[in-house]
Amino acid sequence: MIRSLLLTALLSLSLQAAEPFLEKVDVFQGGQGASLYRIPGIVVTAKGTVLAYCEARLNDSKDWGEIEVHLRRSLDGGKTWESPRHIAHHGPRAEGNPRKKEGGQSEQTVNNPVAIVDQKGTLHFLYCLNYARCFYMSSTDDGLTFTAPREITAAFEGFKPRCPWNVLATGPGHGVQMKSGRLIVPVWLAYGPKPGDHAPSMAGTIYSDDHGQTWKAGDIAVPNEGDFANPNETTLALLSDGRVMLNTRSVSQASRRLITTSADGATGWTSPRFDAALWEPICMGSLTALPQKPGTLLFANPHTLKLDPTGQAVPGGRGPRENLSIKLSRDDGQTWPLNKTLESGKSAYSDLTTLPDGTLLCLYERDTRLTLARFNEAWIEAP
Repeated sequence: MIRSLLLTALLSLSLQAAEPFLEKVDVFQGGQGASLYRIPGIVVTAKGTVLAYCEARLNDSKDWGEIEVHLRRSLDGGKTWESPRHIAHHGPRAEGNPRKKEGGQSEQTVNNPVAIVDQKGTLHFLYCLNYARCFYMSSTDDGLTFTAPREITAAFEGFKPRCPWNVLATGPGHGVQMKSGRLIVPVWLAYGPKPGDHAPSMAGTIYSDDHGQTWKAGDIAVPNEGDFANPNETTLALLSDGRVMLNTRSVSQASRRLITTSADGATGWTSPRFDAALWEPICMGSLTALPQKPGTLLFANPHTLKLDPTGQAVPGGRGPRENLSIKLSRDDGQTWPLNKTLESGKSAYSDLTTLPDGTLLCLYERDTRLTLARFNEAWIEAP
C-alpha cells in the first residue's frame, strides 16, 4: 500500500514537472472510405491500446443516412494507427429508417457507438440501429474481434412509463465502469409526433451489473421540464467519491450545460443545475476524470455562444461550432479555473480519455477530419 502511494505521488510530481506539449494527428479523413466521419469516441483499454471509433457517413453529412461504425487501433498511445475497420452490424440489412433516398432503397443508419473499458480486460461496445434499436457486443482482444451483436432494446422499455420514446440513442462517446463493476452508459430518448424526430427529448442511463449480459433502464436523470429544454446527448465521468456525474446538452435559455449526479449511476439523480462556466452552443461535449489525480476532470466542447448584432448572447441560440476548448477542474467539477483553446477553427463533437502515463487524448471533429490531440496538463496550464 505504501509503495503504491509513493508511486502515485512520484507520478503526480513527474506530471507536474513535465514540459507543455500538444501534438495532433488525423485519424479519419472525410472522402477516404466515407463522405464524412462524425460522432467520435475514444477509450484506452486495460492493456493500454487506444481505440478510436466513429460514424462513417457514406453518402453525405446527415444524421439519417447510410452510416457504418468504423474503428482504428493504436498500440503507441495514439501516434500511429492501424487501418480502419467496419465493425458493427454486418449481415442482412435492417429496414426501419424513416428517412429514405429518393427513388432508392431504405438507408441503414448504424449510429451512436459507445465503448466501456472493463478493468478485467473486456471491452464492452454498444451501438444503435435506425435510432430505434440498440445492440451490444464485446471484445476480449482489445478490439481485434468482437462477439456477434446481441439486441438489448428491451432495456429501454423501462423508460416508457415516463418517456414514451420512439427514438433512442446511446452516448455518444464512452461509458464508465464503477468500482462495484457496474457498467453505465448515457442515453437520450425522443418522443416527437413524427417518426425520427429528435425532439422533444429526455436523458438518462442504462446499466449492467453482470458484465454486459443484461441491461436495465435507470431513472430519467434530466427531464424535459421547466427550464430544461430538450436535454439529449450526454457525457459522464466518475467523481472522486464514486458518484457518477452526467453533463448534458440542451437548448435551454440559459445556454449552459446541465449537471446532475447519482451515487449509483442509475437512480436518485440530483436536480439538474446549469453550470455557469460551461457554455452551451447546442453541441455535444465530452467529459472524463483523470484516474491519476482524483477529483480532476477535463471537459471539451466548442466554447462559443450565438451573439446578436450588439454582441449580446442570444438565449438558447445555436453558437458556431468552432473554438473547441479544454477546461480543467480540480474539485470534481465544482469550478473550472482553466480554459484553453485546442482548435480555434471549425470543431464540434469530441471525446476525451487518458493514457496510463497521464497523457491526455481528445478525438474531435475538425472540418472534414477526426483529429486526435495528444497533450498534457502542463499545456492546459501554460499561458
